[in-house]
Amino acid sequence: MSLIFISFLCAVLYLVSGAVQATTLSGKGRNHSKLVMMAGAAAVVIHTYAVYIVLHPGNGIQLGFFPVSSLIAWLIAGLVLISSIRKPLQNLFVVLFPLAAIAVILAALAPATTDPKPYTAGIISHILCSILAYSVFSIAAVQALLVTLQDRQLRNHHTRGIVNALPPLQIMEKLLFEMLWTGQLLLSISLVTGILFIDDIFAQHLVHKTALSFVAWIIYAIMLWGRHQKGWRGIAAVRWTLGGFCFLMLAYFGSKFAVEILM
Repeated sequence: MSLIFISFLCAVLYLVSGAVQATTLSGKGRNHSKLVMMAGAAAVVIHTYAVYIVLHPGNGIQLGFFPVSSLIAWLIAGLVLISSIRKPLQNLFVVLFPLAAIAVILAALAPATTDPKPYTAGIISHILCSILAYSVFSIAAVQALLVTLQDRQLRNHHTRGIVNALPPLQIMEKLLFEMLWTGQLLLSISLVTGILFIDDIFAQHLVHKTALSFVAWIIYAIMLWGRHQKGWRGIAAVRWTLGGFCFLMLAYFGSKFAVEILM
């Protein structure tokens, strides 16, 4: 099967799973969790093959903007799908699965922006930790948006529809901070491995990514300290979460987009 065909099939399955879950979240349809999980799992499996093809065109690994976007989308979808077996995370599918559908299609259709390169084991470990950290923080950002929506609805005494479909706010916040601690650990490992294995981490083409990643780490560190020492929660925690994610998104995608596509 061609890359374009399997990518479109993958995208359709992602959209079906996300759309069915959206009807449950809105309160206008019955709970079809089995269909949601089956379609999502099939999409992730097919996406695995699609990611492998775009990352391995021959003579090295292709880490251009669109292949890496597809890889991150695959990791996010897979992490949320597996975690949702034991934790109430299926509502994240509504946002994350359509984004994964877009990423897999663009990776199949867009022209390569960089040449494939061989990488050392140290560099690969740095790249994997970086991508995992970004993936976990992406999930946390979507979770933060749901916490914001739920908090606002509860303050306005709206207890039907979306709020009724979500777990209690306390559980939603607990899940958010579990994601943030995991992401911060991975980001810390990513920064350390970058210092150890990249010859010049502050080189001209890396300085923006490095600086923005450190700023994001500091923001998340302050927020987690505030949670532990001051009991920060609710909207304050959401703002810090989204603020850190903005810097991290600029570090991972902003600099890569500017260097590979704009320039």
